[in-house]
Amino acid sequence: MTIEEVIEGFGTEKEKSPEYGTYANELFQEAVRIGMEMNTHYHTPEELRGLMSRLIGKKIDSSFRMFPPFYTDFGKNIEIGEDVFINSGCHFQDQGGIRIGDGTLIGHNVILATINHDLNPKNNRKNHYAPIKIGAHVWIGSNATILPGVTIGDYAVVAAGAVVVRDVPSMTVVGGVPAKVLKVIPQEIPQGYSCLSREQEQVGERKVLHEKAV
Repeated sequence: MTIEEVIEGFGTEKEKSPEYGTYANELFQEAVRIGMEMNTHYHTPEELRGLMSRLIGKKIDSSFRMFPPFYTDFGKNIEIGEDVFINSGCHFQDQGGIRIGDGTLIGHNVILATINHDLNPKNNRKNHYAPIKIGAHVWIGSNATILPGVTIGDYAVVAAGAVVVRDVPSMTVVGGVPAKVLKVIPQEIPQGYSCLSREQEQVGERKVLHEKAV
């Protein structure tokens, strides 16, 4: 039994052998052990890269940076490109597959979920898996949630708190629940360019002033 066979088994309804269940459970428990080691002690950046490499079962580039804690219940179906940064408190549910492109920034408490449950109440323990694919130089803001099957294009921005249920085009800013396109990022970005339009910034400013007044 191999890790690749376990991953392949997530996406099939074929009956699994006892050997499959035993090995899959060993991989789940290994993820828990490495996660506990990562999250409960201080580690240098080099040590964190080593732990993350063990967790995902692949070599990680020396440009990778992260702040723990970090949580995943499997780990072996995550691929991380070069110059990626993951901030603290992120949860990656990766059985369906998570691919992160070069130069991507992931903010605090981001959730990447690759599993759905069946809507039939009598069958809601059945899992449905779909990968999350994140392009190059993407910026995902704090507390965003990316749901199964979503592809995020290169240079896209996901606003803080967004719930992304559909693919995100390259060079766009998306936000909201569910997330929708807020603006297209120009090819030539002016100095001081904001993720939000001036109108949206003014709405936010008025909201803050109102909350302070109340």
